[in-house]
Amino acid sequence: MLHLTGEMIAVMGILLLTVYLFAFEVVRVDVAAVLIMVLIGLSGLIPGYEGLVPMERLFDGYSSNAVISIIAVMIIGAGLDRTGMMGQLAGKILRYGGSTEGRVITIVSTVVGIISSFMQNIGAAALFLPVVNRIARRGNLPISRLLMPMGFCAILGGTITMIGSSPLILLNDLINSSNQVLPAGVPQMETFDLFDVTPIGIALLACGIAYFLIAGRFVLPVIKDKPGESGSMLRYFKEVYGIEGEVYECRITRDSPLIGKLLSDVDAAGRAGWIVAVRDGNEMTVAPRGDTEFWVGSEIAIMGRREAVMRFADEYALRVKSELDVFAEVLNASSAGIAEVVIPPDSSMIGKSIKEIEIRKRYGATVLAVFRADDVIDTDLPDLGLQSGDTLVLHVSWNDLKGIFDNRNDFVVVTDFPREDERPEKTKYAVGFFLFTLGLILFTDTRLSVALMAGAVGMIISGVIKIDEAYRAIGWQSVFLLASLIPLGMAVDQSGTAAWVAQQVLLLLEGVPIWVLQSVLAVLATAFTLVMSNVGATVLLVPLAVNMAIGAGANPAVFALTVALATSNSFLIPTHQVNALIMGPGGYSVMDFMRAGGIMTIMFLVTVIIMLNLVF
Repeated sequence: MLHLTGEMIAVMGILLLTVYLFAFEVVRVDVAAVLIMVLIGLSGLIPGYEGLVPMERLFDGYSSNAVISIIAVMIIGAGLDRTGMMGQLAGKILRYGGSTEGRVITIVSTVVGIISSFMQNIGAAALFLPVVNRIARRGNLPISRLLMPMGFCAILGGTITMIGSSPLILLNDLINSSNQVLPAGVPQMETFDLFDVTPIGIALLACGIAYFLIAGRFVLPVIKDKPGESGSMLRYFKEVYGIEGEVYECRITRDSPLIGKLLSDVDAAGRAGWIVAVRDGNEMTVAPRGDTEFWVGSEIAIMGRREAVMRFADEYALRVKSELDVFAEVLNASSAGIAEVVIPPDSSMIGKSIKEIEIRKRYGATVLAVFRADDVIDTDLPDLGLQSGDTLVLHVSWNDLKGIFDNRNDFVVVTDFPREDERPEKTKYAVGFFLFTLGLILFTDTRLSVALMAGAVGMIISGVIKIDEAYRAIGWQSVFLLASLIPLGMAVDQSGTAAWVAQQVLLLLEGVPIWVLQSVLAVLATAFTLVMSNVGATVLLVPLAVNMAIGAGANPAVFALTVALATSNSFLIPTHQVNALIMGPGGYSVMDFMRAGGIMTIMFLVTVIIMLNLVF
């Protein structure tokens, strides 16, 4: 019988602090994880005590198999996208799916689920946002009825392989860590191979697709005036944002009150018109900065409704040209246009104002409006603080939009646009190195991180993806979150805290069947992942699961796997990164997620428990 010690109390205090920081977002999750790691390290300053985790092992997470594997998976995923395979895929889905909602949902969900099994699900969802956007508009389908199945199936697809989600990538490292503190006489746990979870993941994905095909008409919302519900791109922007997308070219006359003024002085016109380009002499600027000064003879391009632009021209003594002349090349549809860009959950832009991120200066884009939940915000934009899930409506040249597209840690471009940087000629190299990586994992004893990094390096040296693009493809927030939480898992294990908590749970549930214990554990993991990151929930609960299994005479590795799978059960509220990503573009509310995600949550739990007991 284990007894509560001071060390256990300290670890439980840190655990409560961790849950508090994650649940209430006092600071960003990666900052919270680093803070917890440092706090664990400082425990070694107590005289005569070497700390909750030995100082020399505090930073082991940064060189762990799991962290290196996640970095490599992100690079491989970006390499596959750089070949333009997503655009080709959208065309094929349209060809086979047509405009039938059920067929499109089936094909899109299946494809994104399979892709998500080999890359991070947030990455797969981000790749498919413009694909689904294109499909919705071409097929005249409500995007609100396509995005949620795509997002949910991206999460489900992450359970098909051991590299499909961060918890599963981390699991083998946590099992190896737990093996070091197993009681005498308890056999060492075996780690899981790449496709050990595939039957479970396929069953989950199949259930998810069947759920939306059968119950989709009842649980999927139809959001009015969302992408895909108008057949025309310009009509869509007009209906949703009041943006008609017409551009007029004007010249500043000698009598204009604009002379000597700055763009920022007249940039609050809202839907009355946006100044999207200026030429003064031989200098032309698309998305000019707020300190741009107007002079006699300056040419300006104004976008807005004709009557509003004409009123603006009369007020400021501007001569409106009958057609685009100076700006014809830089502002034609093949060179520039309106685009939607979503702020993802781990973006460094969250909390900053539009003025602070200097989107005009850095990316040459004009912010026309911001879509947040059900509101279109088009006034006082410079001082508007950005939130996760915000959709920025930009007027931008396609060349400049490429710079935003490449910064995937901070922005996710929803609008499909022509990109000259795609490298379809590198497709054979991308596919070749991907298959080479799979071969190393399946047919050799090569460590997972080494096999994945071999594929990533292969894509870099073959020119599929440039090294700078590879660095930008890495979600550093996820990397630091995972690496910094590993010492917490070690402290929970080595201090005996997990064993003590497991003992109390077993006493409380004494005599119940093993599958009931397993179900309780899955529900606990689901609850944790709704209020904190799935990585954090996995780190906290795997040691507990192992000790519960040992106490109940069950397989500890299977109980650990139960936790790693159940932390993907994030459908009830939009706290998962994928759900937060699709919330804005889909126009969803929290109630929409609760309506569709409530049944999905129960189905997930039932399927996981049944499949785990059938497979293992």
